[in-house]
Amino acid sequence: MCGHTGCTHPGERFAEGAELLRTGRRNLLQVAGAGAAATAISSALGAPSAAAADARAGGRKRAYVVVLDGCRPDEITPTTMPTVAGLRAAGRNFPRASSLPIMETIPNHVMMMTGVRPDRSGVPANDIYDRKLGADRTMDRRGDIRAATVISRLNATGRVTGTVLSKEYLYGVFGNRATHRWEPAPIIPVSEHAPDLFTMQATLDMVEAFDPHLVFVNLGDIDRTGHSDVTGPYADARLARRAALTATDQQVARLVDLLRSTGRWRDSLLVFLADHSMDWSTPGNLITLAGPLEDDPLLAGNVAIAQNGGADLLYWTGPATRRQAGVDRMLRIARAHPGVLVAHDRARTPGLRLGPNAGDVVVYCKAGCRFSDPDPSSNPIPGNHGHPATRPIPFFLAGGHPAVRRRSTSSAHAHTVDVAPTLAQFFGLGAPRGGWDGRSRL
Repeated sequence: MCGHTGCTHPGERFAEGAELLRTGRRNLLQVAGAGAAATAISSALGAPSAAAADARAGGRKRAYVVVLDGCRPDEITPTTMPTVAGLRAAGRNFPRASSLPIMETIPNHVMMMTGVRPDRSGVPANDIYDRKLGADRTMDRRGDIRAATVISRLNATGRVTGTVLSKEYLYGVFGNRATHRWEPAPIIPVSEHAPDLFTMQATLDMVEAFDPHLVFVNLGDIDRTGHSDVTGPYADARLARRAALTATDQQVARLVDLLRSTGRWRDSLLVFLADHSMDWSTPGNLITLAGPLEDDPLLAGNVAIAQNGGADLLYWTGPATRRQAGVDRMLRIARAHPGVLVAHDRARTPGLRLGPNAGDVVVYCKAGCRFSDPDPSSNPIPGNHGHPATRPIPFFLAGGHPAVRRRSTSSAHAHTVDVAPTLAQFFGLGAPRGGWDGRSRL
């Protein structure tokens, strides 16, 4: 859901995949599963078999990372999500877990698979101002990720990997890294995602057809319904949110049933988490910084804004000699604006770990507010994330492998960046050059 002038057109996200198929560098297989339609999965040319890798490793290990996109920890209850709640209770739970800045989908999925923060991966937000392009755009290009992923590192050991990602921009940014990649369909035009029913069917089909060592799954329905207004007087929106939670839980149950019925459960580690949670605002709590910034004589024509729902990234585009003066002025104006929680000088706030792609000033809104730039009509979506209110996430380990501790709770502050080191320990991979920014939660 991107209205920015520099955004990749949805069709372009599939152009790379189409070219790889056309040139024979990947094969397209229509997998006939239990669903009515065949699942389209593209595979690397000469892809190895999981059984051969198991023989070399001397045993079976399987890992499934399931992202409950946009799910709040308090929404996982025995009533709304009985399967997920049961898995959490039976496994290793991290109730203090949180997303990391910027609390958006793309950067946190990248952190999951790289184990490093955005200043090293190059992906700080869903949307950035691309200085080379001279426009804001979505970070949905394969080359946007500058760090090695655990997907590629597992491939290098001869293991088999798979991605089943419901959102078009995730499909784009992870590109053809996995041995097997679902070509998501059907795509809902406005939300630019495939419904969970189809996403899970593709997951099951991929597991049964290829049995990958690692499968990375994004279930997007909870997030997409969360972008509607569940705080207002309309009960149907709140019911839709609860229905999405329950429906996603039912899809998770299908995966668990498959793993148990086929004997895979005893060899499996399942990592469940969200990339961010969700916050809701009313039309009266919009923050538009473009006007006040443009009204300032120093800043007029010298500032670009990349809006990320609960966060605005501000970029000085004027003369380099005036940059710090411009940054100081942006900070002063942003901090004085109603609804703004905090504004950071990105270069002077090293703890953000966002890197230069995040611009010069990072502005967060208060809970119950949202940014809408460049004008009040730019962000009509009541449900948003990106700001500190959307930091808490569910994070727990499940599965039948002996590495998973049973019925335990940790007070450790787990993060999305911990997924890759957890997988690396499970599969016996070392740390990347420069080390991990997260840590294993096994």
